Amino acid sequence: MNGYQRNIEQLREVASLFWPEELSGEAAKQSVIPILLNTQKQFLGILGIKISDIHKFFKLIEIAELPANLFLRHLMIIADFGGELLQRVNDNFSVLFPSGELEYALNGVPQRYRFQKLPIKGRLTNDRLNASGKKLAASHPLDDLSKDVTALLMFGSESQNPYTAEVLSKCEIGGYVGDPAALETFVRQRYIWVSRITAGSQTNNPGQLAQKYVHHYLEDHLDIPDTCIQAGGHMPGISYTDQNANRPTSFDLVVSKQEKYAAVEVSFQVTTNSVIERKAGQAQARYQQIQKAGYKMAYVLDGAGNFQCENAVSTICAHSHCTVAFSRPELKILCDFLREYFA
Repeated sequence: MNGYQRNIEQLREVASLFWPEELSGEAAKQSVIPILLNTQKQFLGILGIKISDIHKFFKLIEIAELPANLFLRHLMIIADFGGELLQRVNDNFSVLFPSGELEYALNGVPQRYRFQKLPIKGRLTNDRLNASGKKLAASHPLDDLSKDVTALLMFGSESQNPYTAEVLSKCEIGGYVGDPAALETFVRQRYIWVSRITAGSQTNNPGQLAQKYVHHYLEDHLDIPDTCIQAGGHMPGISYTDQNANRPTSFDLVVSKQEKYAAVEVSFQVTTNSVIERKAGQAQARYQQIQKAGYKMAYVLDGAGNFQCENAVSTICAHSHCTVAFSRPELKILCDFLREYFA
C-alpha cells in the first residue's frame, strides 16, 4: 500500500485551499429544506386519501402534482430512514424478505407486495432514487425501484415477519393513510423527532460539509460488498490514552468490514482555528494504537487555514497511512487505498 502517505508539500500541491466546487454544490443542497416545507401540504394530501391497496396508492402518486421523487424524499425524512439504512436493507434483503415479498396489513386487511427491483447491485443511495438534493430540482416519475422503496418505507413496520418489523420499526406511516387528523398529528410529532435533519445551520461551514461530502462520496463510490460506513464511529480496542482510557475514541468516519477497520478524519478550514491543532495533538497516539491493532488511519486535509499550521499538518501526515486533499480525484485515491486494504 505504498504511495498513499504524503508529506505536507506533496499534499499542498494537490490541495484546493479555498471552498471548492464540491462544497459549493453541497451547500446548495441545503435548499432541499424549503422545498420540503413548501410541499408538505401536498404530501399530506396524498397520504390522507383512503386506499384499498398499495398499487392504487402508486396511481395517486403518479397523477398528483407532487413529483414522485419528492414524495419519496418526504417519506425518507418522516421515517428517518436514509441512504445508509436503505443500503443495509439492500445488503440483507434475503434475510429480511426471504420470499421476495412484504406481507403486511392495511386497514386490517392482509396485503402482499412483491418487490420488483430490490435487492439491487451496488449502492442504494438517494442519488440512485432521484431523491438527492441535486435531483429534486427535476421531476422524476415512479419507477419499479422507487415503488419498492415506497412500499418498504410506508409498511415495513407492519411486516408479518417479526424480525423484519423490528428492523423497519420506523417505517410506519402507512398505518395512518386515509386518516388526515391522525396523520397530521403523527407527521408534526415526527418532524420534531427528526428535526436534526433540518436543524443544519451549523453544517453550513466548509468543515462540516466536507465531512458529509466525504461520507456520501464513499457510500457512492467505494463499492465494497458488506462494508459499513459510520459517521462518529469507533474501532474495537481504540480508546483515549488519558485518564478516560476506557472511553472509545470517536472518528469522523469509520469504514469496516468483518474484522477490518479504517478511520477517516476530515478537516477543511479556510481560516485558522483550533481543529487542526487538536487533530494533530491526537494523531501520534491514535496512529500507534491503530497500527498495533492492524487497522488503518486516513486523513482528508485541505483549506488555506489548515496549511498555515504547517507543524500540525506535518504531524498528521507523519502519522497516517493515507493522506489526501479535498477533490474528486483525491477522494478517488482514498477509495483506492480502502479497496486495497479491505481486499
